[in-house]
Amino acid sequence: MKYINANEILPNILVEELQQYIQAGYLYIPAKATQHKSWGELSGYRKELKKRNEQIIAQYRQGMTIQDLAASYHLSIYAIRKIIYQP
Repeated sequence: MKYINANEILPNILVEELQQYIQAGYLYIPAKATQHKSWGELSGYRKELKKRNEQIIAQYRQGMTIQDLAASYHLSIYAIRKIIYQP
């Protein structure tokens, strides 16, 4: 996340108003709910995990054991079970 000096983008009157609440600190302004992206959407990591999980499920259905899947994907047996048995 890149920090921006408020003086560069906000009107002076708004900066002065904000300074009544916080000075020389960081203020996080969240995105509107309609513009919020889910975790992993921007980086594409969510799609990668979905593809990996589909591969794990397919290999399990083809007869690969949970222990072998855990070793192959460097995940715990518990994590593999969660992937396989997810609703």
